[in-house]
Amino acid sequence: MQENNGDVQIQSAKTKKGGWHAAIFIIIMEAAEQFANIGLGSNLILYLTKALNEPVTEAAKNRNTWVGVSSIFPLLGGFIADSYLGRFKTIIIASLIYLMGMILLTLSVSVLKNKKLFFTALYILSVGDGGHKPCVQTFAADQFAEDTMEERDAKRSFFNWWYMAIVIGSVFAVFVIGYLMDNVSWAVGLLVLASMLAIALVVFLLGIERYIKESPKGSPLTSIVRVFVAAFRKWRVKDTRGPDSYWYGYDHASFNHSQSPPISRTLEHTEQYR
Repeated sequence: MQENNGDVQIQSAKTKKGGWHAAIFIIIMEAAEQFANIGLGSNLILYLTKALNEPVTEAAKNRNTWVGVSSIFPLLGGFIADSYLGRFKTIIIASLIYLMGMILLTLSVSVLKNKKLFFTALYILSVGDGGHKPCVQTFAADQFAEDTMEERDAKRSFFNWWYMAIVIGSVFAVFVIGYLMDNVSWAVGLLVLASMLAIALVVFLLGIERYIKESPKGSPLTSIVRVFVAAFRKWRVKDTRGPDSYWYGYDHASFNHSQSPPISRTLEHTEQYR
């Protein structure tokens, strides 16, 4: 009976990991991040033209540059998460960087009123967003297994609520933050965004014991880069004429047939792309 009770306790402890017990915290984090991103981006040109007195063309160029840089950083963030830190640690670090950037942005329009600090903070946000975007949705998917139909249904239901949270965060950001920035002050609008991010980070950390955390397994970008590196290094090598010339996992010069195990062929030899 004691062993059975122990098994039940272990099983109940396992059921607390992942699922909706963990996913609700991730939804709140994503809604807050979307709220901050849309709230800032939708009013950025207005700030650049009205507060910093930039021409519309220059303001549009600066905003587009920021958006472009923010779109590139997720490649680096995803690589770091997959290869070194894992998704959970990357989300924490990226959220802290994003929050720091928003705080600096608030200070740059209120207390310090420094244009260089404003743009520095803006690109700090890009770095933080680059670690957040490629990890949060995948980390949320990790919380749901697909072993049973019930788990698959829960996963589909989660992503319905996920996108609903994104839409709600975006709509409130456009109306609420836009109103505050236009009618109260830019500092108050940015302070609300920073406060929302801080609260969301605290809520996210409250679920730390409930998350299923996958270890880093290596980035697919590494394999892709290796192909290009190998092609560059061997572009003068003459093409091989037969499948017997290919080796998998061993150096041709040091290969010893008597000591090494037979090599299992992983790819069928074809004449395509030779």
